[in-house]
Amino acid sequence: MNCHDEANEDDYHSHEHGHGHGHGHSHDGHDHSHDEEADTGQADSLFDKVLVDQAWCLNESEPESIKLVFKPWHRRLDTTQLVSSDSDAELLVYVPFNGMVKLKSIFLWGGVGDEAPQSVRVFANRDDLDFDNVGEVQPTQEWTLARGARAPVEYPVRSAKFSSVRSLTLHLPRSFADEETMELYFLSFRGEWLPLTADPIISIYELTPNAADHKTPASELAGHHTIS
Repeated sequence: MNCHDEANEDDYHSHEHGHGHGHGHSHDGHDHSHDEEADTGQADSLFDKVLVDQAWCLNESEPESIKLVFKPWHRRLDTTQLVSSDSDAELLVYVPFNGMVKLKSIFLWGGVGDEAPQSVRVFANRDDLDFDNVGEVQPTQEWTLARGARAPVEYPVRSAKFSSVRSLTLHLPRSFADEETMELYFLSFRGEWLPLTADPIISIYELTPNAADHKTPASELAGHHTIS
């Protein structure tokens, strides 16, 4: 049984696979994981921390359809709601959070067909990317994705690079078949969340007063000569 046969509806959790499988590895040396715990997708879930109304996607065939892929874990196998590409097999997805996130992993699933994304390039805290410049920017981390997966696959991140995340941008540059259509059914995140706090008020105390800034009636007369 290969790793994709293991990832069925009753066994959706992940198991680690090395590069010998030829798929689903991270370019940074991190394999996608298949945790043995059935609730791994719910542990440390950031589902309710995503600002879904502010998320957007470039090249989606139906406007606002990216919002449909942020699903609760019990609906992770739902294929009735998805985002698909429009003019070619490429998507650019922006995901903001409602606090500060220390990201642990990303769950992503494009279905069992070859319309699924073949790779993903992830950028932390970049809200200035589009198709004109995203190819020129070094991603924070990137992965080759599991082909033919029957359920969402978890891709652990390099924690040091995702320790203070306000937003993520995901570039999905091609599908497995390089066809004209790409499909994405599920996108979720795990990590630690902290609420945003107001900027601290910084008080600056003047250690050595400047006489020019502290004028008195006497100092106003200094340098002036009165002839009576």
